[in-house]
Amino acid sequence: YRVASSGKKTQLALPEVMLGLLPGAGGTQRLPKLVGLQAALDMMLTGKNIKPDKALKMGLVDQVADPYALETAAIDAAEGLASGKTKKKTKAKGVVNRLLEDTPLRSIVFQKAGEMVAKKTGGHYPAPKLILEAAQAGYAGSNGFEVESTNFAKLSQTPEAKALMSIFFGQTQLKKNRYGKPSKPVQTMAVIGAGLMGAGIAQVSATKGIRVLLKDRDAASAAKGEDHVRKSLDDRVKKRRMTGYDRDVVMSNVIPLSDQDEVWKAHMKHADLVIEAVFEDISLKHKVIQGLEPFLSPDCIVATNTSALSVAEIAKASQRPENVIGMHYFSPVPSMPLLEIIRHPGTSDDVAARAVDVGLRQGKTCIVVKDVPGFYVNRVYPVACLMVYIMASRCLGPYIAETLALVESGVEIERLDKLMTKWGLPVGPITLADEVGVDVGAHVNQTLSQALGVRMQGGNPAIFQDMINAGFLGKKTGKGFYIQPTNKKSKKTINPEAVAIVHKYQTRDLNLSDEDATNRLISRFVNEAILCVQDEIIASPTEGDIGAVFGIGFPPFLGGPFRYVDRIGTAKFNDQLLRYADKYGDQFTPAPLLQDLAKTNKTFH
Repeated sequence: YRVASSGKKTQLALPEVMLGLLPGAGGTQRLPKLVGLQAALDMMLTGKNIKPDKALKMGLVDQVADPYALETAAIDAAEGLASGKTKKKTKAKGVVNRLLEDTPLRSIVFQKAGEMVAKKTGGHYPAPKLILEAAQAGYAGSNGFEVESTNFAKLSQTPEAKALMSIFFGQTQLKKNRYGKPSKPVQTMAVIGAGLMGAGIAQVSATKGIRVLLKDRDAASAAKGEDHVRKSLDDRVKKRRMTGYDRDVVMSNVIPLSDQDEVWKAHMKHADLVIEAVFEDISLKHKVIQGLEPFLSPDCIVATNTSALSVAEIAKASQRPENVIGMHYFSPVPSMPLLEIIRHPGTSDDVAARAVDVGLRQGKTCIVVKDVPGFYVNRVYPVACLMVYIMASRCLGPYIAETLALVESGVEIERLDKLMTKWGLPVGPITLADEVGVDVGAHVNQTLSQALGVRMQGGNPAIFQDMINAGFLGKKTGKGFYIQPTNKKSKKTINPEAVAIVHKYQTRDLNLSDEDATNRLISRFVNEAILCVQDEIIASPTEGDIGAVFGIGFPPFLGGPFRYVDRIGTAKFNDQLLRYADKYGDQFTPAPLLQDLAKTNKTFH
């Protein structure tokens, strides 16, 4: 007999699959009998959280009580069960469920679940398959518990489980503020710029009880940002993820302001932190900071949401540069878990502590990085670093450069995308370029190439320039490397004019194998990540792994770029880069840190 609290924080789940494991101690055997096979498989295969009311309805718990009356309810239930007054109710199955679960037809349920698992995981995650195997064994005979324990032991030794557990432990580690307790926690923050990014920052802050001053140039823009927050919260109410009352409480924390009304100046003196989310133009950012500072308190943090500009250069506009810091959010802000905190050389420890504290309160995984071109995430993945649509990272600078080199060498556009999604990335490099804008990719690639030289060397950037000249900017113009679908039923198709541009610069056809094309792309990405640790841009391989997984969608089953190299072996990965450097150029030269580790095949973790 189970009594659950009705508190907001109460959630019931079997999250083991998210660690690459299966629910042990009879979880795969008992849960189907408790809530039915279909509901049990949904819980075990997804690890999703179940709220108390839904848990009661599905039979996962027998009673839901107010948090303040939980102990009393539990005592009453125990006494009632002991005296016989309280009877445990068994949830009745519907006709369809009885047919699918209590007859041989249940094999259909397992078959369909297996097909769904194969489609969603791409065969990269072994746990769901072994969960199904254990659950099916429980229905087929008396050895279900034995199969479960055997499969648990198998899974615990898989590289996928070790990778997923390392991500979990890394996240847990990053929940601690390395700078200690802040001297003055942020209670009120101002967000300058009420676009999608600014509204997203406002939402995650107001949801956690932080008062937000959402400011834009005119009242209409500020109101539009406020409305965006409200609509996002309305969606959560419709999906029963929050109540209407809770939504109203959050909205009461959002105060729209505009330059048209001088009242904003009085509000700003109460701000503990101001974060600008305006366009990536350093003169505009300077103007914003200089216009704000006369109305801010002396200890107010001035944060910039820049994804590529130097924070130190931005700080030059401030009279208190020690209060300036970078806070690089990824869009959509409410659903993206990563936050890069960028310290320039003059940023004080207390400001860093307060900025990290804000990120942690917002529910973000925070990594602290150096103020260098592209930071970390944009250094490995810079094509998207100026946009708010897709996360980006510095390691993808060489990745995109190598993409151009590969298409020049005869690798078809569509094939390249399929290779990378098959490898485990959420989207291929060509689709990524279209999503964020070919013009944006070209600009950022040029910026990082100037700063980092040969490491960003790759294909001919004239491909991008010709695409821009032809108006093929990607999704925003309807055409890029692909022609975008005109409705939800149609699919994107290859743009033949873009292919013609690529062929114009194609120098040779190397007839590369799938393995070579994939390895060339990934090896440059990973090598740049290693250089980021070597240059102390990020503090540790753990932060590098977390940043790559949550910032750009590096496959979780590989654990991040550093776990990936450990899995291959540093010596083997170093040899692969040396072969590529000899064959294709110095851009593949292994990072000195990797070369040192490779001498004795030491690992990063």
